[in-house]
Amino acid sequence: MRISPGQGDWVPAACTLPTVQRPVRVAEFDQLFAAVRGSRRPSPVRLELVLDPEVEPFARELAAKETSCCSFFTFDFASTADGLLMAVGVPEAQVEVLDAVAARTTIGDHP
Repeated sequence: MRISPGQGDWVPAACTLPTVQRPVRVAEFDQLFAAVRGSRRPSPVRLELVLDPEVEPFARELAAKETSCCSFFTFDFASTADGLLMAVGVPEAQVEVLDAVAARTTIGDHP
């Protein structure tokens, strides 16, 4: 599996998104990650991000697009007192991908 979150190339080999479209998708995730208010990792296969509630339509649209090319992802949404909770799940075999996503939310090289 080829993943290097520090360089923006954290897309897993299992992704069916055409290579030419991947930089656009990474930029969309970076835009979403700019709205992260907090995060936690309750298990190796689950990442929870608290987002600004204003990004909910964008977050849901991006989650739908991502599951169409990386079907192993699951996304769940809930409103909380802290903001919009977006839970990202993967199967055990894809924990490395979720590790890269988690690292991407904190590296500070996105807008």
